[in-house]
Amino acid sequence: MNIIGIDLGKTVFHLVMMDPQGKVTGRKKLSRPQMLTYLANVPRSLVAMEASCGAHHLSRHLAEQGHEVRLIPAQFVRPFVKSQKNDYVDAEAIAEAVQRPTMRFVAIKTEDQLDLQALHRVREPPSVPNAKSRSTTFLAITSCSMWETVILSFTHISNPGASRSK
Repeated sequence: MNIIGIDLGKTVFHLVMMDPQGKVTGRKKLSRPQMLTYLANVPRSLVAMEASCGAHHLSRHLAEQGHEVRLIPAQFVRPFVKSQKNDYVDAEAIAEAVQRPTMRFVAIKTEDQLDLQALHRVREPPSVPNAKSRSTTFLAITSCSMWETVILSFTHISNPGASRSK
């Protein structure tokens, strides 16, 4: 089975393809729609990414296409970066890390699990209470499907004296 390491970006994704022996067979720089189309037309492969919120979403799509998807915590990829950090080197490090027999992986989370995780993070008091950290948290959770519940919880945490019944 071929291995594909993906370095995720906001708009551009860098892919490094390897054969089962670990030899680099190709590199590609693609947008999200191009990448999804490309991977839909590639034979079943082992696809690896660093674990992040976007990686969970993408992993579900790739698993539906028949690929075996594994998410690796970023701290476990770092030792495999060989030279100066750039997107292709990161993607190659991800592809190499996924081949390690003792590598630990992150389970792919469902949308509901990610929503619940966001809710728990909002409920935790920030380590440094300031307006910037609260607004950053608010921006991070506005896209989740439970946003109304989260906003109510967030308002209550930001202003403990506020009433929840409005």
